[in-house]
Amino acid sequence: MPLLDALQEKLSDALLPLAATTLTRRDAVLPAVPGKAHAVIGMRRAGKTCFLKQLLAERRKDGPPERSIYLSFDDDRLAGIDASQLDALLEEYFRRHPEIRRKGATKGRAAWFLDEIQLVEGWDRFVRRVLDTESIDIVVSGSSARMLSREIHSSLRGRAMPTVIAPFSFREALRHRGEEPTVRAERLTAAARSAVEKRLREYLAVGGFPEAQGSGKRPLDRPTRIALLQGYVDTVLFRDVIERHAVSQVAALRWIIRHALRNPCGSFSATKLHDDLRSQGHNVAKDTVHALLDHLIDAFVIAAVPVATDSERRRNTNPRKIYPADPGLIDAFDTSGRSNTGHALETAVYNELSRRGADITYVKTKDGFEVDFLARHPGGRQELIQVCADPTDAATWQRETRALDAAHSEHPRTERLVIVLDASGARALRHPKTQVLPAHQWLLAPK
Repeated sequence: MPLLDALQEKLSDALLPLAATTLTRRDAVLPAVPGKAHAVIGMRRAGKTCFLKQLLAERRKDGPPERSIYLSFDDDRLAGIDASQLDALLEEYFRRHPEIRRKGATKGRAAWFLDEIQLVEGWDRFVRRVLDTESIDIVVSGSSARMLSREIHSSLRGRAMPTVIAPFSFREALRHRGEEPTVRAERLTAAARSAVEKRLREYLAVGGFPEAQGSGKRPLDRPTRIALLQGYVDTVLFRDVIERHAVSQVAALRWIIRHALRNPCGSFSATKLHDDLRSQGHNVAKDTVHALLDHLIDAFVIAAVPVATDSERRRNTNPRKIYPADPGLIDAFDTSGRSNTGHALETAVYNELSRRGADITYVKTKDGFEVDFLARHPGGRQELIQVCADPTDAATWQRETRALDAAHSEHPRTERLVIVLDASGARALRHPKTQVLPAHQWLLAPK
């Protein structure tokens, strides 16, 4: 099929040198696995498009523009195109730069960054064919339920490596403001440490969604930020859950997500949720509750942490702990007026552990004590982590450390760590064989 004029124009624009732009560098990296497409996935508005442009800029530092191009298919002029036009686009690209197609080319492989590719019917077949027949690396991304992790594995049949882009980490949020520390956190001066701790408290309220950061060094005002973040969640519900899965129990779905975001870091079981929904007048089956929770997790708006156990039965029957995709969502949905600092800090710790590639569970000991996280890191190191925003109360500190000791007796290969909000609190606390770190120091630690 002939190449559309709009695609011709987009290809010409893609081959131009990059315009000067300021993008906040993300810490995510694509895994170095040859022969695979890369799928950049994550919750809507987390920064996937900017990450693709960051990758493009990095590639162009080492090669000519024609070897690395970015194409977005979120364009009304391209409505209804299919894989045949992508084939025509590929041929036009090679006509302009035939040296890229020659076998044994000395300048390395080309790279195509395809954003919102899910809007093109048959895109997955096109990507698989290019991987098999051409010297082009492919990176795809999109803001659709068809670009979620399950769909990527199904569409590309094992030919894709996913990279999750989450909202800004604390380090990335500081970098976005131009305030990323140039020394390790434990070496900060007292004044610099106080400034970082102030920014941490702001981060726990504002969160890491790029648009919520506002402009310059001032975040959005709270009413605007809340409306923005609530709009993100509504978009996820309707476009990534309701439309994708033909959900008819819309009221029940909205109740579940609001309940989850208003009760972060808490234990959720489908049975308890089912009972609560029925008490609210929602006639919904228990299997439907399970499915709705899974859809929300697939859409990256919440994450579920299971109990630490080798028993699959116990894992399935015990409640999971639910964490929002970003600490800013807690303030956006809370209606109680209470302080959310502790839950926001625990959420930030969970999200950072996830970024670091840890396998995350929580511990419930045989005596009923609970530890927030058992983190098994890729290198084999294991940590028991308690998050305690304010440990100054003696009874609170005793409860947290008693749970750590009890969990360590059941998981003896683990290190013990308590993360507290401020450095002043960390300095005053001691417990045998337990490290106590202020949150900013842990969050800013080198990976």
